[in-house]
Amino acid sequence: MAREQTEVRELDEGSYVMIEDAPCKIDSYSTAKPGKHGSAKARIDARGVFDSKKRSLSQPVDAKVWVPIIDRKQGQVVSVSGDDAQVMDLDTYETFTMLMPEDVDLQPDDEIEYLEYEEQRKITRS
Repeated sequence: MAREQTEVRELDEGSYVMIEDAPCKIDSYSTAKPGKHGSAKARIDARGVFDSKKRSLSQPVDAKVWVPIIDRKQGQVVSVSGDDAQVMDLDTYETFTMLMPEDVDLQPDDEIEYLEYEEQRKITRS
């Protein structure tokens, strides 16, 4: 798996974290002061990168968590068929089929930006 381990205190809004074995983008990050007999706690609210499910995590700030290494890549649309688009990676020239987001209208020869993590892909910009 393409991921690394880091402490919770090093995370911030907009970064990525693994919650329930799914890569998530952090929407909000807050900490509570340490109590009399404990350490500071962090609460993280995040949304799944590929499934858009809301998830939350509450951990001590010195706990270790996994951070996914998500690649941002460039591609070109080769063809469009229904809800699927055949895309060619502009670096490796590999072609693959990916699901088009509902709010994006793609045409052949359009250049796109997409995220990739372990065979999961998502179009971010067209």
